[in-house]
Amino acid sequence: MTPEKFERTLMARLKFRHLKLLVTVNEQRNIFKAAQALNMAQPAATKTIRELEKDLEVELFERSSRGVTPTLYGDILIRHAKLILAQVKGASEELASLHGGLVGRVTVGTLLAASATLLPIAIARLKKECPNVSIHILERTFDSLSSGLRIGDIDFVVGRLPRGAQGDGLNSEVLYHEPVVFAARNGHPLSKNKKITLQDLLDYEWILPPQTTHLRQEVDEALREAGIESPVRAVESVSILANRTLLEETDMISVMPDQVVRFYEKDGLLQRLPVTLNISPGPIGISLCEGRTLSPAANYLLDKLREVAAEHD
Repeated sequence: MTPEKFERTLMARLKFRHLKLLVTVNEQRNIFKAAQALNMAQPAATKTIRELEKDLEVELFERSSRGVTPTLYGDILIRHAKLILAQVKGASEELASLHGGLVGRVTVGTLLAASATLLPIAIARLKKECPNVSIHILERTFDSLSSGLRIGDIDFVVGRLPRGAQGDGLNSEVLYHEPVVFAARNGHPLSKNKKITLQDLLDYEWILPPQTTHLRQEVDEALREAGIESPVRAVESVSILANRTLLEETDMISVMPDQVVRFYEKDGLLQRLPVTLNISPGPIGISLCEGRTLSPAANYLLDKLREVAAEHD
């Protein structure tokens, strides 16, 4: 089938309820469960999918005793279905905001550098002014968040920008630059030493970002430059809560963004250790999908992030 014929078929046959069904079947991997979620009868859902497959002359799902799995054709159609539905959602939120004040739902991915102060403060300011906006926060690595960003499941990602954040369908905006520091619990045995070296840190367990992150690569490079191998038994985590608790309850040490450590230093929970790595302050900012129009609620949260970042010292 030619591109023109695919286009004519999709324009003539595809409806919004078909898009929602495709996306839901992909999420559930089961037609019966998808039909239940959409308040449809299973035979009707099955018939709709088979009619689409017949019209397009391709198989959209592989059936097995364990459920259904999208084919390559199904993956393509589902990816575009998500984008179309996201645009409809955005249009609905703009209309509702124009009619009765700012409403909507924002899904934001966050990295460690933004989790302690930047994002929470921005959300608090937004909610104070726009209580009808709901926020969904996803805390993961950039690699795992970027796929959701590209298909429209995530509005934007905020945190330390990785190398190559610009390009490959993504745009980035730098808000400020931030150093990383070594941190440990308040009263850590090393705090009694007047002088600490990197070698001294190797006597303790470490918490580090996962190996797939840009920050971890920078840490490993800086350690190699100092003639030290990166700890092989390190706990790898981007969870600010888990990292803080581990540091509080043990003698572990961690490499963390400066603002995160500052936040917990105020309450006497953590302290920075007087030893440095040769790592330049990294860009903290926002990653967005190129060419996508954000909802008014998402744009408002972006404005609040810029506002908070401008106060960064």
